[in-house]
Amino acid sequence: MLLPAFRLLYLHLFVFGESASGCQETEMLSDFSLPGDHILGGLFSIHSSLESRSKPEVTSCDGVERFNSDGYHLFQAMRFTIEEINNSTSLLPNTTLGYELYDVCTESSNLFATLSLLAEPQGRRIEVQRDLTRSSPKVVAVIGPDNTNYALASAAILSAFMVPQISYEASSVTFSQKRDFPSFLRTIPSDEHQVEALVHLLGEFGWHWFSLVGSDNEYGWQGAQSLRALATQRGMCIAHQGTVPLRAQPGDRDVRALVAKVNRTSVVVVFSSRRLAQVFFETVVQERLREKVWLASEDWSLSRSITRLPGVRGIGTVIGVAVQQGRVPGIGAFEAAYVRAEKGPARPCQESACLAGNQICSRCRSFSRDDRPELEPFAMSVAYNVYAAVYAVAHGLHQLLGCSSGTCARGPVRPQQLLEKIWQVNFSLEGNPVHFDPNGDPARGYDIVVWGWNGPSWTFSIIGSARWHPIRLTVDRALIRWHTRDNQVPRSVCSEDCAEGQERVITGHHHCCFDCEPCRAGTFLNKSNPYVCQPCEKDQWSPAGSSACFNRTVVFLTWREPVSLALLAANSALLLLLAGAAALFARHRHSPVVRSAGGRTCFLMLGSLAGGSCSLYCFFGEPTAPACLLRQSLFAVCFTVCLSCVTVRSLQLIFIFKVACRAPGLYRAWVRYRGPGVFVGLSCAAQLLLCVAWLAAHSPAPAKEYGRSPDLVVFECSEGRSLGSRIGVVFIGLLSVVCFVCGYLGKDLPENYNEAKCITFSLILYFVSWIGFSTTYSVYRGKYLAAANVLAILNSLGGIFGGYFGPKCYVILCRPDLNTSEHFQASIQDYTKRYSSA
Repeated sequence: MLLPAFRLLYLHLFVFGESASGCQETEMLSDFSLPGDHILGGLFSIHSSLESRSKPEVTSCDGVERFNSDGYHLFQAMRFTIEEINNSTSLLPNTTLGYELYDVCTESSNLFATLSLLAEPQGRRIEVQRDLTRSSPKVVAVIGPDNTNYALASAAILSAFMVPQISYEASSVTFSQKRDFPSFLRTIPSDEHQVEALVHLLGEFGWHWFSLVGSDNEYGWQGAQSLRALATQRGMCIAHQGTVPLRAQPGDRDVRALVAKVNRTSVVVVFSSRRLAQVFFETVVQERLREKVWLASEDWSLSRSITRLPGVRGIGTVIGVAVQQGRVPGIGAFEAAYVRAEKGPARPCQESACLAGNQICSRCRSFSRDDRPELEPFAMSVAYNVYAAVYAVAHGLHQLLGCSSGTCARGPVRPQQLLEKIWQVNFSLEGNPVHFDPNGDPARGYDIVVWGWNGPSWTFSIIGSARWHPIRLTVDRALIRWHTRDNQVPRSVCSEDCAEGQERVITGHHHCCFDCEPCRAGTFLNKSNPYVCQPCEKDQWSPAGSSACFNRTVVFLTWREPVSLALLAANSALLLLLAGAAALFARHRHSPVVRSAGGRTCFLMLGSLAGGSCSLYCFFGEPTAPACLLRQSLFAVCFTVCLSCVTVRSLQLIFIFKVACRAPGLYRAWVRYRGPGVFVGLSCAAQLLLCVAWLAAHSPAPAKEYGRSPDLVVFECSEGRSLGSRIGVVFIGLLSVVCFVCGYLGKDLPENYNEAKCITFSLILYFVSWIGFSTTYSVYRGKYLAAANVLAILNSLGGIFGGYFGPKCYVILCRPDLNTSEHFQASIQDYTKRYSSA
């Protein structure tokens, strides 16, 4: 399946060769080639040009007027490195390296050079076998090219033959995919790390709102796309993203429109190639953009062509990432000696020669000692990348040829064998480690640089670094001189941060643009999500506009509170009065007053009142299961017993004084069937059944009530929430109404037997107390609700005791003259006379 594809490669090489055949072919210049035991290929952009072809032929670099000084220095760096290795006695002893170098000024010349390096050592044909890895190209490895577009073409071809390729400047993350580019390595970090460093730099200064400019090539597309994805993931927003067109010129309409849009933000990230970045900044200067922060990608952060633009120093603060500086000792002296030899960059070729790619042709200017291109910071950094790449190949050959014994083996070297050894190299070069990770990337980081001017001269300062793994960004802010008036870090946000406890309400398409609204009570703003106020836990609370929740206070009616002490004192006094009244009635149990009050029934009533009074002690302190079971049910049963007895006492008097005369049969039935006892028994049994059903269906238990107060948890019993407790209260209410009616019917009985006033007073107090408690229950749900309940019960019990037993105790103690049979007989006779006359 591979043979047809590589017949096409052969056709390409044939077409490229034929396109140059019209010119007289010249011998390759000695500056671009060097014989040796093992040949390395080199691809360098000594010139740069925008290729425009109307027919399938290689664009000649002869006549290209744009000289690339950086490419020239890299070209010299490879020549210098191979010369240094050949002069070494420890690395590759008795073995020499040679080279074939090409000027790749266009994509077609880059492709031509790549195919030329794959050709057989003797000839211009590519040997295509079934197993491409067994081919024998003239070179064992290739260094370069510099940019992503060129590297994509050369890497796709070289990887098919498993020829090691080490790029010194192609940083695209695409090359980390070893499935597509298995023989590609590089000595420049991947753009993945560069993007991560830029995003961390944005976060370091709090710049979450910025513009992003990319260049119209693979480097700019991938870099801008990766930066956008990572910045968005980190919560940042891109106000505007644009691209500098590939063929843009300074002042073009599209570039001016792009400049106008990025002018809306204080920070602009420019992830661009050097040439297009220069076009962009020339337009920036023309449009007079000032006082901004420009974040530079590695490709142009140290570019002298941009720093020399007139007026560029007024654009603001420029901070960038640059590949960690490496030193190539002796490169300056090597280039100086090259000029002293009066060679210029290369020996001119004949005017009729137009063979592309492997020479600097006749229209290149010759450099003398005075006007030799200066070795700029960027070129120095990338020159080290070339230096490390060549040394990596040399160390791989050293291991493959078994040179550790002092003598290297002779014979051909297959590229795939060398590739395996290059993956394994691990050595130190000028204090820096050189080795490759599984993606073919080097162990190098970035320096963080800032531009500055010392008078008219441009300079840069290293203010920090970015290292892996994981990323560690360090920045010394004191070394930065900002363009702002007070030298403060510029702000770059769409909306200012909200105050604590305020959530962000997005107002547009970007989450960085928002309004601030305070969190509602019971919610708080968690820093992990500034856009939504989160509810507090059940046992917590928060005021409006809070950034944290607080634990609720658990409250209940304790024994030591003043209101508790007052109620307990009143209840204890009532118990003492009940006990005293019981003792008094027991002593005077045969007296007319006691017998008229009910006789033995009085002790049942006093005992039930005492039982209801004892239930009040269950309302104080921390609620427990037994207390919750007893407090309402015990009161309900005891108070029912007392009310039943009072009702029966009223009915008994009515039957004796009124019904016996008018309906003697009914009276006899009442007596014969023990009506009083039946009534009391049925009433108590009904209430008892209601309580049992209530406790079985919904047993009262200690419960925490969260809805009554935002900051408190009321610890109480749950009986008030059940239907059974409400039915029990209704039953007592109906019984009290019956008792009230019976007492009212006996209002005209003999004075000593007339209980209407006392019962009316007691029941009115009962009604008022429970109406007051119901009103309190509807408007207040705090811990003192239990105190209100105790007060209502205490008033009910005290009202019955004071209204019914109080007057009788008074007569026994203070008016013994009224506690005689004669007085009661006189009262009955008087009533009989009045009743007969009526």
